[in-house]
Amino acid sequence: MDFAFDARTEELRAKLLAFMDTYVYPAEAVAEEQRAELASPWDTPAVVEELKAEARRQGLWNLFLPDSEYGAGLTNLQYAPLAEITGRSPQLAPTALNCAAPDTGNMEVLTQFGDDTQKKQWLEPLLAGEIRSAFAMTEPEVASSDATNITTLIERDGDDYVITGRKWYISGAMNPDCKIFIVMGKTDPDGADIRRQQSMVLVPRDTPGVTVKRAMRVFGYEDHYHGGHAEVIFDRARVPVSNLIGEEGGGFAIAQARLGPGRIHHCMRLIGMAERAIELMCRRAVAREAFGKALAQQGVVHNWIADARVAVEQLRLLVLKTAWMMDTVGNRGAHTEIQAIKIATPRTVVDIIDRAIQLHGAGGVSQDFPLAELYAGARTLMIADGPDEVHQRSLARRELKRYV
Repeated sequence: MDFAFDARTEELRAKLLAFMDTYVYPAEAVAEEQRAELASPWDTPAVVEELKAEARRQGLWNLFLPDSEYGAGLTNLQYAPLAEITGRSPQLAPTALNCAAPDTGNMEVLTQFGDDTQKKQWLEPLLAGEIRSAFAMTEPEVASSDATNITTLIERDGDDYVITGRKWYISGAMNPDCKIFIVMGKTDPDGADIRRQQSMVLVPRDTPGVTVKRAMRVFGYEDHYHGGHAEVIFDRARVPVSNLIGEEGGGFAIAQARLGPGRIHHCMRLIGMAERAIELMCRRAVAREAFGKALAQQGVVHNWIADARVAVEQLRLLVLKTAWMMDTVGNRGAHTEIQAIKIATPRTVVDIIDRAIQLHGAGGVSQDFPLAELYAGARTLMIADGPDEVHQRSLARRELKRYV
């Protein structure tokens, strides 16, 4: 395994670091000021569109897609250090590069499983950054950690499907630019194979019977830049059968194909979040005094910083190994590693950000520093894309299988 950056990665990395310094970090405060003046808190600040235009001009666009027909054609190993950099400003940078979830996963689904008409109607405007999208799977009435539990019905009625169900924490759905939902529900609720009961269909936002009911908060944050996380009601929403993605009964398999890259992308960005927390921690430590000496001279602060650096280096190597395996043996072959990073990365980064918050005192939980929002995002990823305990269960079973 060779994790040295190749020439193309080095070139893109240098461009992206400069883009972050010149455009993204200065735009963080500007975006907040502009948001206060918007007619709706879900509208996009003008500076975000400016960032998108500049990123596209510089060739920093759709870097996540390994398919060169649609994206940058980078491997997971090439993309990892770039996604990490965007994680340092998770509210702005991924969106600026058109590399923000849930659009990334939805574009991957349409790339792999969409037909030509679906690609023309929905994939192309998503790739161009002209619209946003949402992925509607999680439901409030069931334990969505087990995706076979979903109760939303997708019933065939002649040449249409009729969708009935209630979803929540549907990321991106509050954004008025979110024009399309990929909805997972059951087309065969009584089927013998519980993993063949589900299907996925494309449901335009303006379909009669679709109601974006309310924004769900995350630790009190509405997450405006991400497009929010909505409760969405499907009340006999009707779409043509041609809106089916793939085949009937293929929804569970498509979901698993979608979640593998999504999980590693989250972990890549989480490492960037940890790096920013360490930077803020160090800057605070050298700038503040307590009990007659700089915080940087306090032994406990030394321990926090040293432990954070060790942890980040460990995580980065594990994420790079996982990226390399996904590139060489495929997502199935890297299943154990994907689960390992999904378990280890959020919980470790949460701990690092927590120490940075502690070092900042009251400032750490305020809106004057990004730490509280970073914490909320990192902590949520211990639940999103499968809770840690589900991955632990699966990983342990695979480990034990060799001994049974």
